[in-house]
Amino acid sequence: MFLDEIVAAQQRGEAKGITSVCSAHAWVLKTVLRSDDLSRRNRTTEVVTTPILIEATCNQVNQFGGYTGMTPNDFVAYVRGIAEQVDFPFEQIILGGDHLGPNVWQNEPAEVAMEKSKAMVRDYVQAGFTKIHLDCSMPCADDTSLPVELIASRAAQLAKVAESALTPDPSPVGRGGRLRYIIGSEVPVPGGATEHEEGVSVTKVEDARGTIEATREAFVKAGLESAWERVVGVVVQPGVEFGDDFVLPYQPEAAKELSKFIESQALVYEAHSTDYQTREALANLVRDHFAILKVGPGLTFAFREAVFALALIENELTAKDERSNIIQVLDDVMVSQPQYWKKYYRGDKTEQAFKRKYSLSDRARYYWVQPDVQNAFERLMKNLGNETLPYALLSQFVGETGLSAEQVIEARLNRVLGDYMKACDGESAPMLNTGHAV
Repeated sequence: MFLDEIVAAQQRGEAKGITSVCSAHAWVLKTVLRSDDLSRRNRTTEVVTTPILIEATCNQVNQFGGYTGMTPNDFVAYVRGIAEQVDFPFEQIILGGDHLGPNVWQNEPAEVAMEKSKAMVRDYVQAGFTKIHLDCSMPCADDTSLPVELIASRAAQLAKVAESALTPDPSPVGRGGRLRYIIGSEVPVPGGATEHEEGVSVTKVEDARGTIEATREAFVKAGLESAWERVVGVVVQPGVEFGDDFVLPYQPEAAKELSKFIESQALVYEAHSTDYQTREALANLVRDHFAILKVGPGLTFAFREAVFALALIENELTAKDERSNIIQVLDDVMVSQPQYWKKYYRGDKTEQAFKRKYSLSDRARYYWVQPDVQNAFERLMKNLGNETLPYALLSQFVGETGLSAEQVIEARLNRVLGDYMKACDGESAPMLNTGHAV
């Protein structure tokens, strides 16, 4: 599997990584799979040399539908459908399950939550997900304490279910093959912080070591030695975070000891919440062995930026009674269905209205699938058509010219994806740490 190649390259001292696209947004996924930059696709031969990693979270996709309404099988079919639309070979897509564990069922007793977690993991594996992040770091309703040994034991229980659920069918349809595991958990809330932060603590070396050792012991105790050999990464906090109106940039010096430690392990780090980091910061993360870079809200934020720019262009080209009014429609739907943003966006009405549009946490991403918003978006794209938009309006509202409406969206998304591609190719930062794993 390509993840093994990433680990091996890092062990050789090469700044190689992979971008983990954590989004179910159709336009995001379509652009990702079309991107020559991210997939390194040769358009002459249609050969894909770098697989694409697409992940779903436990909240997003589970046996009960998650907030997308999709089960693991549904999500696989959904991604396959998009791949077919853009002629991307489905077998070159690595599907990952993120934060698989009792997170969704924290309010239930541990026994109940773990049974549901096992069913979820089984469904993910049988659907064809092959990168499995085991995360049992959250306490359940009856947990009085949660020592690292208990977290590790629960992770091993889930790994055992995953191993027994693995299909032997290696075909693109069966999505079989040997699983790869990620262990550990980051400090920040998945999807961005809910309060402004001036700094965030980098994971301590002793905590990273404790997670690895406890999980290794739990796997061995459960008879999962083979599965442990396929643990490729550990989630830690390298000191990056973002929220409504801030981004905490990666500071290599602060993560120096953590970076050095992993050189003694046959593992790499997985970094969450890397959205909005600069290309240089992303490259430094990969150089320092944070080789799996997860991005989600940063991509849907870019999509929203493009749509808003197109809405402003539409206002100049379309009669008032024919406009999509998508900016207003999106906000109206968010106000009428506040469950996805209300507890995250604090402040008075004016502040909340601003955040609904422009927060870096991008809670608007939950609303693009709503029928009224979808209809408005379709009207926007129909109004603007497939032709190149006027030079003056593109220059005014987009900053790039010679583009159609669809190309405006793809160009904005590719600006983000391009930063990740360059960083994962080691093109933006020199290698500093060259020690080999043992």
